[in-house]
Amino acid sequence: MSVHATAIVAKGAQLHETVEVGPYAIIGPEVKIGAGTTVGAHTVIEGDTTIGERNRIFHLASIGAPPQDLKFAGEKTKLVIGDENQIREFTTLHLGTAGGGGVTRIGSKNLFMAYSHVAHDCIVGNGCVLANAATLAGHVEVGDHCTLGGLSAVHQFSRIGKHAFLAGGTMAVMDVPPYCIAQGDRAELAGPNAVGLKRHGYTDEQQIRIKDAYRVLFRSKMGLNEALSQLQAEMGQHPEIALLLEFITNSKRGITR
Repeated sequence: MSVHATAIVAKGAQLHETVEVGPYAIIGPEVKIGAGTTVGAHTVIEGDTTIGERNRIFHLASIGAPPQDLKFAGEKTKLVIGDENQIREFTTLHLGTAGGGGVTRIGSKNLFMAYSHVAHDCIVGNGCVLANAATLAGHVEVGDHCTLGGLSAVHQFSRIGKHAFLAGGTMAVMDVPPYCIAQGDRAELAGPNAVGLKRHGYTDEQQIRIKDAYRVLFRSKMGLNEALSQLQAEMGQHPEIALLLEFITNSKRGITR
């Protein structure tokens, strides 16, 4: 283990022998850090925080701090982070709250750019990008391979579906369906995320089905329930369409249109 002489690692912290800790970093007594992870200078990691393997945490990040929730009264809650994430300067990742399930959970291979923020009780999938100052309010769920542009924000309890793309400055106040691009203050859909689908290996046939489903759901004159029923009957057997229909059907905040 390589711990700089100026760093403070509290008694009780569990760091794998291959972890590297930079100058003036502070690591609390309940922190667990897996193999190959590096912790940058002046980073603070506190609370009941578990960090997986081969993460790269840059200087001045704040990880595992108490949630910015006035109802929080010091309950025992957690932050769990997967493997191979990049957590850039001034990123803030907070503990969960008892009222929200008690755990903030982050997957693997995500990129959190400078000043991005993940609030209490959020769930972030795998392979996501939160660009500079992208912000998740409490209880937000973000599916795999989503991109949130710089200065975008997501309202509490909202969901961002798999492969969705939020343009820079987007304010998402309702659920953004999988495979879709959203943009604007009080976001609106701007079409399917064709580039993202292609990059992640969706076949031409799958992309055509998703585009057809988008047109039926959001560009036809049918009501939403009617459109869902038609798509279920015509394309519901295809996994990518089934995921889209399930996401919309289970929405509680309503769907961005």
